[in-house]
Amino acid sequence: MSLPSCFASPDQAEGALPLRLVDRAGFEAWRSGQTPAVQAWLQAHGFLPQSGAPLLVPGPDGHPAFALAGVSDARDPLALAHLPSLLPPGTYRLVQDGVALEPGQALLGWGLGAYRFDRYAKPPRAPARLVLEAAGVEDSEAFALLKASTLVRDLVNTPTEHMGPAELEAVAARLAQAYGGTLTVVAGDELLAQNFPAIHAVGRASHRAPRLIQVDWGDPAHPRLAIVGKGVCFDTGGLDIKPADGMRNMKKDMGGAAHALGLAQLVMAMKLPVRLQLLVPAVENAIGPNAFRPGEVLSTRQGLSVEVDNTDAEGRLVLCDALAFAAEARPALIMDFATLTGAARIALGPDLPALFCNDEALAADYLAAGERMRDPLWRMPLWRPYLGYLKSGIADLANSGPSRMAGCITAALYLERFIPEGQAWSHVDVYSWNDSDRPGKPAGGEAQGLRAAWSLLKSRHP
Repeated sequence: MSLPSCFASPDQAEGALPLRLVDRAGFEAWRSGQTPAVQAWLQAHGFLPQSGAPLLVPGPDGHPAFALAGVSDARDPLALAHLPSLLPPGTYRLVQDGVALEPGQALLGWGLGAYRFDRYAKPPRAPARLVLEAAGVEDSEAFALLKASTLVRDLVNTPTEHMGPAELEAVAARLAQAYGGTLTVVAGDELLAQNFPAIHAVGRASHRAPRLIQVDWGDPAHPRLAIVGKGVCFDTGGLDIKPADGMRNMKKDMGGAAHALGLAQLVMAMKLPVRLQLLVPAVENAIGPNAFRPGEVLSTRQGLSVEVDNTDAEGRLVLCDALAFAAEARPALIMDFATLTGAARIALGPDLPALFCNDEALAADYLAAGERMRDPLWRMPLWRPYLGYLKSGIADLANSGPSRMAGCITAALYLERFIPEGQAWSHVDVYSWNDSDRPGKPAGGEAQGLRAAWSLLKSRHP
């Protein structure tokens, strides 16, 4: 696997400009050790030891001798994320005489900061390049994390025209081929024949056939792990159509599938000792003469009947069939990811994914992994009395209800109805998006909670 263009290999280090890092705690001691000319230059430019514009420091000949950059928090994975776009184009190598960063941390932060989605338009400038001092980083965990994160971003950023159900299938096929997995796809009316009626109902109005994408990988003797991702490639809201501003970014409604694919890639690339089952129910929730309607009663794989209160609550419908199927193999853990509710964003904002979990130890481990990786989640309750909001007068339950209260909780409770008693399960309601540009978090698709999920799995399967 080749290095992204924002990196240089060790044999390309000749002529690279030294890059020194300083923080507030050590800045005065570092500055006092510099020559009077350097100290005067820093004072003249008002340099402060915090994340912000770096400074090129000249040598006696007037050419830059080194670049200086402030770091607010040396433990932050994104400590270097501001530098690829702020440093002048060129090649730089870290000099560990101020703030020292682990090579993996430097690689991840620099790579995330350099990312730009360039499928349709060339970025205005190339990012600065960082020399990776060690050879073989392509096999490192940090590199795998970077590739998985950028995969999520690329998938979410790609418009539905080029990222529909078939294209998601192609991504899964590529991963299966690259890592020795097996791809199985159930598509179109075959979903009905193989008892995935809810997936079929949501996707039947689109000219692109709905499908359940499955990748199996790993040693059957290892513990089973099921990773499920909501793959609604575009969500009009169905017959309960969204307003224009609500539909504008619905290419990202397959963000759960993107996270599931990214996490599966990590599991396979790092050879985690698990028996992996990746499931992506991929559909387009379109409007057409055969679109599913409010008031219809749908069948599900588990046998529960569901009254459609709102066709815009479609993600839980495709997930319930996939979750029921995953549970049939009795895995040690089922993890699902979904851009499921706007209510989660109202509650927690854009940066904090909502974590729901039916196992206390699993929830504690998940939250600890998020803290460890600086990739936080916030646990929300599976408050079962709220199941009353999903009551139906003619079916086992409704997919939504008249109340706007506790929307992300009722959605999670709906999913839990399809998880057998005693089956460990986590559900992450994720935004998958940055509304604005920030260092290391460019506007557009984003991997949120991915590093936390990986750290959780790694700690459970050493």
